[in-house]
Amino acid sequence: MRSDWPEPVERVASVLRSSGIEGRIEEFKEGTPTAEAAAEAAGCSLAQIVKSLVFALDDGGRYALVMVPGDRRADRAKVAAELRAERAKAASPQEVLDVTGFEVGGVAPFPVGRVEACLLERTLVTHDVVWVGAGTHRHMAVLAPADLARVTKARVVDAVSETTI
Repeated sequence: MRSDWPEPVERVASVLRSSGIEGRIEEFKEGTPTAEAAAEAAGCSLAQIVKSLVFALDDGGRYALVMVPGDRRADRAKVAAELRAERAKAASPQEVLDVTGFEVGGVAPFPVGRVEACLLERTLVTHDVVWVGAGTHRHMAVLAPADLARVTKARVVDAVSETTI
């Protein structure tokens, strides 16, 4: 891995190195502002793009990271039930930055500071590899879903709504 990555990307690269994960980080000059753009840039299906979403639980103060495929929406009721919370709502951009250390559009699922729990949508584990944000809107990492679950200590669950995007 390169040593001249931006600081948020280097944090992701450091976790990959220290975990012994066979993943790689790629930079996409045009950026990957949407799941669709990320899939096109990576040359993969939309279902292989991992959206790393931060949810505030109950009245805030507790946060969870929920990883869902690019072609699906997270189901807030399922997320709340999995985490034994009364409700789960999307965190604000400032909360996302405060909790994960990453800005919206470049949220990596690791390392995430103040996240209480990580959930991984079960359909993601059906792929050989998945693509995750790697710290900026121009960087993504590719790795095996089993490695993603291991490094994030995620529970594999049903976390999406029945409808596709």
